Amino acid sequence: MVPWEDYMKRLYGWAKEQKVMPGFYPMAIYHDDPGKTPPEKCRSDIAITFKGRAKEQAGVKTRKMPAMKVATVSHKGPGSEFKNTYAKLADWIEKSGYKISAPPIEVYSKKPEVVGGVTILYAKVMMPVKKK
Repeated sequence: MVPWEDYMKRLYGWAKEQKVMPGFYPMAIYHDDPGKTPPEKCRSDIAITFKGRAKEQAGVKTRKMPAMKVATVSHKGPGSEFKNTYAKLADWIEKSGYKISAPPIEVYSKKPEVVGGVTILYAKVMMPVKKK
């Protein structure tokens, strides 16, 4: 389980110290397929966007994301349903003549909510693509 709240406090605190303007939508980049990689070996990056100049410090790194073409779909539901969201998007990519070209990105559009004891996540799932 990713300690999401801890990372958000750390990243937004870093942005405040650096005197940069953070974006509203945090994101995660998943480098490994959890269906093929053991959980303890899965790698991910938790990120925020920001405007301004900032220095890397205290384990926070900066990088500029390249321009890319992405296929995207909205997800609203428990984290356990992400696999269905990813499957629908992968199916569309395949049928539309594209192939996945980089790790998927999840951009979280709203803070999670607990409804009936279930945590509901709001995200845009984006997969970088190239024509086949």
